[in-house]
Amino acid sequence: MVSDQQIEAFQRDGVVLLKGAFRDHVDSVRQAIEENMANPSWRERTYRPGDGSAPFFQDYVVWNEFDGYRGLVKDSPMAEMAARLMQSRTARVFHDHILVKEPGNSVVTPWHQDAPYYLVEAEKTVSFWVPLDPVPRERTIEYVAGSHRWNKSFRPDRFDGTPLFQGDASEAVPDVDALRGELDILGWEMEPGDAVAFAFSTLHGAPANASPTRRRVISIRWVGDDARFAERPGQTSPAFPDLAYTPGTPFEGEAFPVLYPPAP
Repeated sequence: MVSDQQIEAFQRDGVVLLKGAFRDHVDSVRQAIEENMANPSWRERTYRPGDGSAPFFQDYVVWNEFDGYRGLVKDSPMAEMAARLMQSRTARVFHDHILVKEPGNSVVTPWHQDAPYYLVEAEKTVSFWVPLDPVPRERTIEYVAGSHRWNKSFRPDRFDGTPLFQGDASEAVPDVDALRGELDILGWEMEPGDAVAFAFSTLHGAPANASPTRRRVISIRWVGDDARFAERPGQTSPAFPDLAYTPGTPFEGEAFPVLYPPAP
């Protein structure tokens, strides 16, 4: 489980490292990734760089479609950990994000917040970023500590640089790399089954995978008691085209079950 010190760090920095949190699920999630890549969902988005380098596979909202993913979400202590980190009475699963950067992939994950992409808004949020391969410090995901408290919602762009919402005039993400000397940038060397927990509004980004090894990751998103459906100027990412909802109403539905506390 998470300690009081880890909860304090998460609330302060918007991100915290959880060593070995899900190591018991590494093999089953690796198997699920292979099954998923062979049978992707309609939401699958694979970036194939124009330079001919290796692809970057992504898929969404498949956690309940493959046993390995489902086991991580439902059979691990992740739901209770999410509630404790968010300081919420409940933890509701929102969605998953599968990310596989093949060896030699040249795609840089640009600095961004997750919150502006989503059809949900809340103060109590957490994502668990769980690698299935060793990730050295120079290739790890990085975070701007405290950026979740900037009270800013930056323009959501796709990873290829195009805006998610046409005509969006929101403030662009600042040039974090140019400001490294002024910001507190956090990142860690990680082993399979470690996790980084971070808030939806925390700025983060990740380098390309120039190594000879894969970088497989599953990320699971959770929301707490205060979650509401958000009003967005277009189709969100991930998209839920068949979901009917009213912005401002409580975030709920069969696709987003409360997993903590567990049902009787």
